[in-house]
Amino acid sequence: MSAAASAAVIAATGSDFATLLVDNEAMLRLGAFAVVLLLLAVAERRWPARGDARAARRQAANLGLVVIDTLMLRVAFPLLAVALAGQVHGRGGGLFGMLDWPPWLAIPLAVLIFDAAIYWQHRLLHLVPPLWRLHRVHHSDIAFDVTTGVRFHPFEIALSMAIKLALVVALGPHPAAVVIFELLLSATSLFTHADFAFPPRVERTLRAVVVTPSMHRIHHSARREETDSNYGFNLSLWDRVFGSYRARPAGHERSMPLGVPQWRDPATLGLGALLVQPFRQTPDTVAVPQGRQHEDATDA
Repeated sequence: MSAAASAAVIAATGSDFATLLVDNEAMLRLGAFAVVLLLLAVAERRWPARGDARAARRQAANLGLVVIDTLMLRVAFPLLAVALAGQVHGRGGGLFGMLDWPPWLAIPLAVLIFDAAIYWQHRLLHLVPPLWRLHRVHHSDIAFDVTTGVRFHPFEIALSMAIKLALVVALGPHPAAVVIFELLLSATSLFTHADFAFPPRVERTLRAVVVTPSMHRIHHSARREETDSNYGFNLSLWDRVFGSYRARPAGHERSMPLGVPQWRDPATLGLGALLVQPFRQTPDTVAVPQGRQHEDATDA
């Protein structure tokens, strides 16, 4: 078989796979979410790092948020990222439309760009006080298990979708790239919040490439200097390149305090309280041992 014929076969195979992804997007996303959630829930109970996965009321609030978030997206965004990508890509719009690169190159590159974008989005959620008020709902969980990975305020989810749609318009990626990214984002959000830890040698190997639960657990520390590190969701590359990587917490990950010190009162952590938390005045500050206060002065 000639080189040209081989390339044609590879391109056709890649195109068929991409079509399969796009045509079955909803089923793939729901199935992947359910399978990963189940496997991680079993793993964190079998090999717990902290014991945070024990049944607790906070988990009901976390799962309640993901139900509200899903319904909100269906109502507020008639056209979601994959459908929009199909339209923009179909008319040759965006950066990838101008470049007209083959799918085997354009799809992985688009996924990489989306991953870098989610890193910077996450970082901005910490840097900009009004955005931190929204993202604080995620960080106010005083424990760390797989349900923390779906604990996001609906307005943060809406903002994230708006940014994603803008990026789709700018890039014009193949819809399959968006499906792959959405699958990765959903799976890694669950994985990086799971309550287990790998053996040190395995941890070092994995962390060289991807964000692990132990790496991301540092990001949920009650110490602000640790919270403002390890922003990545999928690849650990971005934290290393942009100087936000922290290898280990000041305390032991199995016992270090988590959450936001000002929002630890159980009365502020129920589902209803979480929905209104971004609009409430910050309670009196609570000292964090050997660490500075968690709230910015502008957020008080």
